[in-house]
Amino acid sequence: QVQLAESGGGSVQVGGSLRLACSVSGRPSSGHVVGWFRQAPGKEREFVASIQWSLFLSTSYADSVKGRFTISRDLAEQTVSLEMNSLKPEDTAVYYCVAKAPRAGGYGYWGQGTQVTVAS
Repeated sequence: QVQLAESGGGSVQVGGSLRLACSVSGRPSSGHVVGWFRQAPGKEREFVASIQWSLFLSTSYADSVKGRFTISRDLAEQTVSLEMNSLKPEDTAVYYCVAKAPRAGGYGYWGQGTQVTVAS
């Protein structure tokens, strides 16, 4: 079992930066993938970024955030961070930390979410 807890959301002006953190408890294996989804008002949840919970640091990003967001993880601290730069109003959403077990079909573990608001 993996438990996830987000922190670091808030409000920021257009062009600003925020850093989200996800505390990962339990016993994630090297085959787990941890990442972020987001859901804007009236829209479906969408993938943002992911990183493999292993030494290989394989990452993936949605096209909408490439070059602006950076995902990283700290195995010792068991945290995954999302550094968000050059924020736009369309980045406003609830951001969820997620995890996928090895060979799982989807992300079966979700945090409670943290609000990010980008004001124009």
